[in-house]
Amino acid sequence: MVRYAAVPENPAKSAKARGSYLRTHFKNTREVAKTISGMKLRKAVAFLNDVKEHKQAVPFRRFSGGVGRTAQAKVWGVTQARWPQKSCEFMLGLLKNAESNAEVKGLNIDNLVVRHIQVNQAPKQRRRTYRAHGRINPYMSHPCHIELTLVEEEKQVQREEQQLVQKLSKRRQVRARVQAARAPAATA
Repeated sequence: MVRYAAVPENPAKSAKARGSYLRTHFKNTREVAKTISGMKLRKAVAFLNDVKEHKQAVPFRRFSGGVGRTAQAKVWGVTQARWPQKSCEFMLGLLKNAESNAEVKGLNIDNLVVRHIQVNQAPKQRRRTYRAHGRINPYMSHPCHIELTLVEEEKQVQREEQQLVQKLSKRRQVRARVQAARAPAATA
């Protein structure tokens, strides 16, 4: 069994999946992973399918050099975003694998949340490109390792509705105290 970076609190209520040496760009995959982290499984799958169809964009926050701007990035509070097809394909495959692992464990698929997701750099693969004047430059690929954990969330207990208490500013509080102190003196 391979060691994961994060250990779930309750292993019986979680499902894991991982991929190693995946031929997809590390930087793009990292941004996709950061975006779907914390999402429910169904929402994450729908989001990735929307990205493939260019209906939604993945915000690029860390590796944003040279990334174009798009109006679809406004949803995430940034200006730069892209639609990394291959990274989304690999991520969908891992989510599907983790979902299958959850079904085997008997977990409720609708309550699964992406609790942990991590993308690491894998060893680069070398090729070469031929340049002018007989020179040769490296032509490297940047593959990655991905691991993720889905956790079945407990049902949220609703908080008891409390009476809304109007908060007063300091000046109003002092004024109310002074009026309360004067009121008994006036009646006496």
